[in-house]
Amino acid sequence: MGIAPQLRDAALRWIADDPDPGTRAELQRLLATALAGGAPAAGAVTELADRMSGPLRFGTAGLRGPVRAGPAGMNVAVVTRTTAGLAGWLRAGGRTGTVVVGRDARHGSAAFAEAAARVLTGAGFEVALLDPPVPTPLVAFAVRQLGAVAGIAITASHNPPADNGYKVFLADGSQLVPPDDAGIEAAVTAAPAALSVPLGPLPAVSDVTKAYLDRIATLPRTPHGAAPRIALTPMHGVGGALATAALARTGVHDVHVVAAQARPDPDFPTVAFPNPEEPGATDLLLELAAGSGAALAVALDPDADRCAIGVRFDDGWRMLSGDETGVLLADHLLRTGAHPDPLVATTVVSSSMLARVAAAHGARFAETLTGFKWIVRAGDGLVFGYEEAIGLCVDPDAVRDKDGVSAAVLAADLVRGLAAAGSSVPERLDELAAAFGVHRTLGVSIRMEPAERDRAVQRLRDAPPPGWDTDRPAPDVLRLRRDGVRVVIRPSGTEPKLKAYLEVVEPPAGDPALVPASRERAEQRLGALRTEVDGMLGR
Repeated sequence: MGIAPQLRDAALRWIADDPDPGTRAELQRLLATALAGGAPAAGAVTELADRMSGPLRFGTAGLRGPVRAGPAGMNVAVVTRTTAGLAGWLRAGGRTGTVVVGRDARHGSAAFAEAAARVLTGAGFEVALLDPPVPTPLVAFAVRQLGAVAGIAITASHNPPADNGYKVFLADGSQLVPPDDAGIEAAVTAAPAALSVPLGPLPAVSDVTKAYLDRIATLPRTPHGAAPRIALTPMHGVGGALATAALARTGVHDVHVVAAQARPDPDFPTVAFPNPEEPGATDLLLELAAGSGAALAVALDPDADRCAIGVRFDDGWRMLSGDETGVLLADHLLRTGAHPDPLVATTVVSSSMLARVAAAHGARFAETLTGFKWIVRAGDGLVFGYEEAIGLCVDPDAVRDKDGVSAAVLAADLVRGLAAAGSSVPERLDELAAAFGVHRTLGVSIRMEPAERDRAVQRLRDAPPPGWDTDRPAPDVLRLRRDGVRVVIRPSGTEPKLKAYLEVVEPPAGDPALVPASRERAEQRLGALRTEVDGMLGR
C-alpha cells in the first residue's frame, strides 16, 4: 500500500511547523518508513494516517490523547496551538489577567506546561505556574484563590500511561461547558502554526499549597473521638504528599502509604490501569489496610481528583462504590454542616438515594447531566456534589470540581465521628438502607460501533418495552423507569461504546437487621435487570 500524496504533504507540513525537535524527528522517521515501500510501509502508512487524523477534540473540559507526534497526539506543537487559541479566545472576550498553569507527572507534562506558560506570557498574560507536579484540584483552587481568568491543568487523570491531556478551567474554577468549548476550538483552528506562535519568558513559580491546606482546615469536623489510622495510595500519582499534609492539618497523622505506589511514576508499574475502580488496582492498598490495622483505606487516582474509600466488613475489606461513598459523605456533611439552605447534587446516572437523604435533612436536591461541569452549576447554596465514578466535591466554594484530597479528609472525619459514637461505616450504610431503601446500582459498558449503537437507542426511543416509562434528560440520554427500577442509556463520548446505568430499589426495611435480606433481593433483581437490558439492546 503506497502513501497518498495528501497524507504525505500533510505530514511534511506538520514536520516543518513542529517546534519540538524530538517529535519532529519522530514523525520524519515514520514518514520515511511509509515512503520506503516494502513490508514495513503498510503499517507505517496506517499509523501515519492515524496520527494525522486530528486535531484532538475538546471532550471532558479539554483534550486527551496519546503522547506522540502529529495533530492527533499530545505534543508541544498541539499544546502550543491550543494555548494560542485559548489566549485569543480569552482576549476576544475581554478576559485579561492571570492564567494558572499546573501539571501532573505524566510523560510530557513538564514540557507541555512550559510551552503553555510561554505562549501565555507571549500573549501578554500573567501566569501563575504551579510547580513541581500538583494535583488537578489545586489548579481549580488556584483559579479562584488568585482571581485568575482561566486555568490549565496538564493531565490525563486516570487514563493509560501512554496518554496525556489538557484541561481548561474557567474564571470561576469550573470546567468548560458549551458553547465555550466550541468557541475555543474555533480559536485553536484559527491559530497560526506552532512554530509561528510568539513565546514569552517562563514565569516564576507560584505556590497556593498553604492557602489550600488552610481551607481544608475549615471543613466541618467532628469534635470528638480519636483520629483514625489511614492506609493511603496515590496510585503512582501526584496526590500523596498533599493528601498526607491535608490529613495532618485536621489532626490525622497516622497515615500509612503504599510504598510501591507512593512516588509519581508515569509508567504506573504496579497497576494494569491506574483507576481505583478497576479490578485489582487497590489490592496493595487493601493488603496494607488489613495488615496495618487501619480504620480507613483511601485510593486517589493519579491526579488526585477522584477518591475511592474502603473499609472492613465482617467478611473482610472492600472498596465502596462511588454511590455508597457519595451518599455517606453527603449525609455526614448535612449532619455537621451549618449552611441555612443547603443544596446537594448528583447526576442522572448516579443513585437516586441522595434525593431521599436530602429530603430527610430538609436540604434541596438537584439532578444534573453527567459530569462535574454540570454538577457544580446545580444552583446556589451547593454544599456537596458527587458522581458515581468516585468523583466527589465536598467544598464547592473553594474547588468547583471533584477533589479527592478534600474528600479523603471528609471521609476520615466520618470514620472518626462514627467510631466516637460506637458505630462504623458498615453500620451507617445499614442505617441508611433501612431508612431509605437498598439502592443497588451497576454500570455496564457495551462495545458497539456508532451506527449499531445509535440504532439500538433509536429502537428503544421509538418503541419502549411494555411497562416502562421513558424520558430524555438530554438529547443523547434515554431514561427508562418502572416501579423500583431505573435504566439510563447513553453513548460514550470518547469510545465506541454504549453505557447503561442500572438501579434497583428495595423499599425501606425500617430495621437495620432486615437490610441483609433486602440486599439479597436487590442483588437478584439487579441480575435479572441486567439480562433484561441485554435483551432490550439486542444482545
